[in-house]
Amino acid sequence: MRAVLSFHILPLDMGTAIPNGTEQLLLYLFVIFVTTKLMAEIFERLSLPGVPGEILAGIILGPYALGWIPSTLTLSSVAQVGAIFVLFSAGLETSPRDLIGVSRKALVVSIAGVIVPFIVGFTYMRLRHETTVESVFVAAAMVATSIGITARALGEMRVLASRTAKIILAAAVFDDVLGMVVLAVVAGASSRGGVQWVHLGVLTGEAVAFALFMMFLGPPLVRQLRPHVEQLSTENASLVVALAICLLLSWLASKIGMAAIVGAFFAGLIFADYAPRWNLIPRVGGITAFLAPFFFFDIGSRFNPHLLTGNLLTMAIVISLLAIVSKVIGCGLPLIREGWSMVFQVGIGMMPRGEVALIVALVGLQSHYLSQATYGIVVMMTVVTTILAPPILRYLFRNEISHPHAEAENVRVAVQL
Repeated sequence: MRAVLSFHILPLDMGTAIPNGTEQLLLYLFVIFVTTKLMAEIFERLSLPGVPGEILAGIILGPYALGWIPSTLTLSSVAQVGAIFVLFSAGLETSPRDLIGVSRKALVVSIAGVIVPFIVGFTYMRLRHETTVESVFVAAAMVATSIGITARALGEMRVLASRTAKIILAAAVFDDVLGMVVLAVVAGASSRGGVQWVHLGVLTGEAVAFALFMMFLGPPLVRQLRPHVEQLSTENASLVVALAICLLLSWLASKIGMAAIVGAFFAGLIFADYAPRWNLIPRVGGITAFLAPFFFFDIGSRFNPHLLTGNLLTMAIVISLLAIVSKVIGCGLPLIREGWSMVFQVGIGMMPRGEVALIVALVGLQSHYLSQATYGIVVMMTVVTTILAPPILRYLFRNEISHPHAEAENVRVAVQL
């Protein structure tokens, strides 16, 4: 079971080396970085979020379109590090107290957001007379939210401090724990050995204990650590310590079966109260600006449009639409008393599928429960929900988006007065 839950660290192409070594790697990194930044700039000039542009760059240059950038273990590892820093940055802007304050609502949102997509996906696949096992894997892939995509989009709009954003982020964290359980149950039920319930209970308990420890005991530990950090002679000592903790918690989260990015989010969370004092947000933001594009490029590069033609394309479109609607209903309706604006903001915020959906599909493919065509359908669903979420979120948050250029201009005028 531990092996099943560790698939998120492996790329779709299991190649382990890049031809010509470091020289070729540097060229690939250059092409990816420049192309994603150019595409993001084009999208931003069109008043759209930059994330879809970075994903589109991956689709175009990846192995299934132009084929300029291959799928390798090295590039996939760089992409995973990029995802870690996306979530670390989001955590630095999220106060633990605020997250705890919305945890009850977020848990309800997360549970409903798992149940509804699973039922909808499974029902549709069975109505198409697909096998039960294949239907279960597709339904499981529709469950998980990609916290990395949403965190990046909310960060670009500068609304991470809003209550709605905190509900989305907290629900996405709970969603990762539930997604881990769903994956373990599905993979176990589909195997000859069946579900190992005791082992599953241990893994779930570890994940829950990890989350509770980070939310309630992590910040006090940093408070005790603060005087020692500030006495260190090392240049940028606070940043060095924060980065070390980020890497440690990312590894620990991965070790107990959660996504590494959840550990990175909690690392940012426990340093959030001291981020302004230590000037962590802009310094970590610089690292994130460099590494994040590789993550979004990687998502796009996994999409193979050649698998989806005719009836399969129709099926992929329907699955993608169901993935959108089911998250809006499942995650949004529990908040109906807070108004339709909250319903749609949270529902769309929980809509992107990302690395976890790809993990589920990869497990099914390598276990021979999913065909290549069905695997392609899941990947298309992942790409569609990932690309559509940021622009829709920008529209839904249009009245709350803070404009840094306008703020800077107001400050300048105030100083002059």
